Amino acid sequence: MMHSAVLMTGAHAPLVIEQFPTPELAPGAALLRTLYSEVCGTDVHLHHGKLDVPFPIIPGHVSVGVVEASRGQLRDIRGESIKEGDTVTFLDVHETCNNCYHCLVARQPTRCPARKVYGITYSAREGLLGGWAEAIWLKPGVKMIKLPPDLSPETFIGGGCGLVTALHAVDMAGIRLGESVAVLGVGPVGQSIVAFSSLSGAGEVVAIGAPDDRLAFAMRMGATSTLSLSVSSADRLDAVRRATGGRGVDVVIEASGATDAIPQGLDLVRDGGRMVVCGHYTDNGAVEIHPHWQINRKHVELKGCWGSRYDHFHRAVELAARFGNLKPWRDMVSGRYTLQRAGEALAAVESRSAIKAVITPNPGLLA
Repeated sequence: MMHSAVLMTGAHAPLVIEQFPTPELAPGAALLRTLYSEVCGTDVHLHHGKLDVPFPIIPGHVSVGVVEASRGQLRDIRGESIKEGDTVTFLDVHETCNNCYHCLVARQPTRCPARKVYGITYSAREGLLGGWAEAIWLKPGVKMIKLPPDLSPETFIGGGCGLVTALHAVDMAGIRLGESVAVLGVGPVGQSIVAFSSLSGAGEVVAIGAPDDRLAFAMRMGATSTLSLSVSSADRLDAVRRATGGRGVDVVIEASGATDAIPQGLDLVRDGGRMVVCGHYTDNGAVEIHPHWQINRKHVELKGCWGSRYDHFHRAVELAARFGNLKPWRDMVSGRYTLQRAGEALAAVESRSAIKAVITPNPGLLA
């Protein structure tokens, strides 16, 4: 049987559709029939050539699908069977070695040099290893997570990659009850950071970004106030300080990828506060900061957040199931596109006309 998939053949090259045969499943492997695969800002960066990847690739690193075929006994971390017909998502990171310094000593598996990522670092010539396809080949050992009955696939994919990245960043920030938080960037990652910050018991949650419709959505996610980029950085700083007794916020989480967000965040954070940078997944250039005034003298704790681990995926599924009626992750999906319209989906994310676009390779399954 053949399966259609979208290929990104190179930087700025048109997307094409190609047919792939059903892979031969080794023990422990599975084949998913894809329900949804997200279009992420990373996919835009890939298409712009900002990441070194083995073109051609099948994009789509966070997906939801139905197990169509498997070989051998598959179980989740609870020991429960994963069987054909189950709706699952999966950790897009695979082949982490659990044998190197980063895995075993530093306990930072997101920096394992053997780490591979579906939809990003696997070549299409290796097979159906990305989500913009009718089927996804899950290699032996790929960690699947069953979606509980009370979690719709649409809710989870509405959060998508941003959901798990945001959870990692909020964990690193260590938000305590009543603390104030500024979130720089109101794309999918920033929206979920706002949601998780409010669920963590933050007092003030200030969302800073653009355009205005995304700021309005951030209020639905739990922001207590918003500031537009149309306001000068000096006025944004003044507004945040006035709202926090002149101190600045306890925590800043950057999720924009904009270079000027870094010095802005270091100005916004209070003395002795914390800042987490998770938006600079690609090289958007250098920026000038003043180490004495913005870091050393302020006694600021500054952290970088890269990728996510299995525990973030696992907990993100549980949190989306528990709070999906309170936080409108599902409503973040503002565009659904077939494989034939994947180029339109990519353009919508690039232009920010959609907060989240998803690919629906098998629309007949969604009826």
